[in-house]
Amino acid sequence: MKQTPLTDWHHRHGAKLMEFGGYNMPIDYGSIMDEHVAVRTATGIFDVSHMGEFMVQGPGASAFLDQLVTNLPSALENQQALYTPMCYPDGGTVDDLLIYRLGEEKFLLVVNASNIDKDWEWIKKAAQHWPLLELENVSDNMALIAVQGPNTLQLLQPLTEIHLDDVAYYHFIPNAVVAGVPVLLSRTGYTGEDGFELYVDPSRTLELWETLVGRGATPVGLGARDTLRLEARLPLYGHELSPTILPLEAGLGPFVRFKNKGDFVGRGALERLKGEGLRRKVVGLEIEGGIARALYLVHDAQGQTVGVVTSGTYSPTLKKAIALALVPIELASIGTTLQVAIRSKQVPARVVKTPFYKRT
Repeated sequence: MKQTPLTDWHHRHGAKLMEFGGYNMPIDYGSIMDEHVAVRTATGIFDVSHMGEFMVQGPGASAFLDQLVTNLPSALENQQALYTPMCYPDGGTVDDLLIYRLGEEKFLLVVNASNIDKDWEWIKKAAQHWPLLELENVSDNMALIAVQGPNTLQLLQPLTEIHLDDVAYYHFIPNAVVAGVPVLLSRTGYTGEDGFELYVDPSRTLELWETLVGRGATPVGLGARDTLRLEARLPLYGHELSPTILPLEAGLGPFVRFKNKGDFVGRGALERLKGEGLRRKVVGLEIEGGIARALYLVHDAQGQTVGVVTSGTYSPTLKKAIALALVPIELASIGTTLQVAIRSKQVPARVVKTPFYKRT
């Protein structure tokens, strides 16, 4: 397994480590519940150095990316970021990623850890007819720390001359300094809380991490990261998105641009699906009597198998079991009664509005 610059620190501080995306990653430091609550009420800090980063630059970079993904990178201003799916010709999802515009024709792509190699080959193949483009996989040269929670700005502000209040959502500062360490500082997040991401040289990562933990940030593993993102109804690749689950089915229509945009990979399939109407959709469920997990079967009121859970957990914030599930469109309306098979028992479930949690 690959290691992050912080793997030894996690081990020394009692983290439960497991393989994720090819990396040896902390799942928790003793209590997923406590770590979840820390992010919702104060400040949590995440090692997400397993994420992949690609540089795409040169003449035509913005036009190339417009054709590659479903959103519209060419519309970004410098120091602005966007979220976008990236699709196969049949509309299935290659990955979902962030794109940062560093300059007129210079972009940073941030991809999921489990898809780094696949994405890199896919993008290189797509760029074969763009000879002036420069592509570089910089994943091994960049670590990533995420700091999330309502007290994050208060914790970080004394450590930087950047006026953090002035960094808008989905914007970034490419040459910031935090606690004496050069970083690319962005404001996106994957928890439903306000927060910042610090892209940092691997050699300075431990120094920055220990400073932030010393100021009171609670280390948070992938376990709470999953419960947090699920409460906020944020998709996880391989669960709510996959080669067989299209972005429109996952509820990502706002990130699929048909107007004011030319052709892009998967456009034809996605336009047909939109025109014909969805046959299935990822919905939110509240469940009584058990906790659903991914791949548990969903049944209708008559007991017929109609769908599958994509993600499920107990929500520490709402204190109830919640899940996302892929079900037929005729069963996707708010209030629809369903059942989930949990340990050979049919447990009541109800389709509810999402996100399950939204910060005030």
